[in-house]
Amino acid sequence: MSARRIDPGVFAPNSPSTQCLTLPASSVRIRKNGIEFRHSQPMAPWTEMILALQRPGEAKKMECQGVIVACDGDSKQGYRISMLFTNLSPQTRAQLLAYS
Repeated sequence: MSARRIDPGVFAPNSPSTQCLTLPASSVRIRKNGIEFRHSQPMAPWTEMILALQRPGEAKKMECQGVIVACDGDSKQGYRISMLFTNLSPQTRAQLLAYS
């Protein structure tokens, strides 16, 4: 599973570039309207992201856009990050329900 931040350069010149994360399926929980995952680095609330979700054994990826709404934890145990999906089509929402 991978995620990338939307490049903020459109809104703020000289901003950090796009970052990619690859997350093991064991650290991800898909919810009806969002996703929770564990990561070693914190993420700032209100950060917009695009996720590419892929089930193990499937070649097809599903892209979802969302915003970080919470980040709890510490550097020793890791961070639990909650992301709320935005602008989901009915088809994408149905696919997410199949994942959860």
